[in-house]
Amino acid sequence: MQIVPMRVLKNTVEIERLCAESNEPVFVTKNGYGRLVVMDIDYYERILQKIDEANLVNKGISDFETGNVVKGKESLRKLRENHGI
Repeated sequence: MQIVPMRVLKNTVEIERLCAESNEPVFVTKNGYGRLVVMDIDYYERILQKIDEANLVNKGISDFETGNVVKGKESLRKLRENHGI
């Protein structure tokens, strides 16, 4: 984890290099306290993908716990019926 003071933001090339080399966000501080996070777009997209996947898993768990499920054989029958396979 890289931590840099706010004044380093003036050197955008350096911030970009830090993000690319560390492959993680760069935390920017102001007066010693965290203020901003700067990250490479690839890192950002990977994080969003992980969040989406976690949300889907949580929805699946919730569906299972509430009984909102379909048995495997019934599911296959409906797929075949609806898609002609």
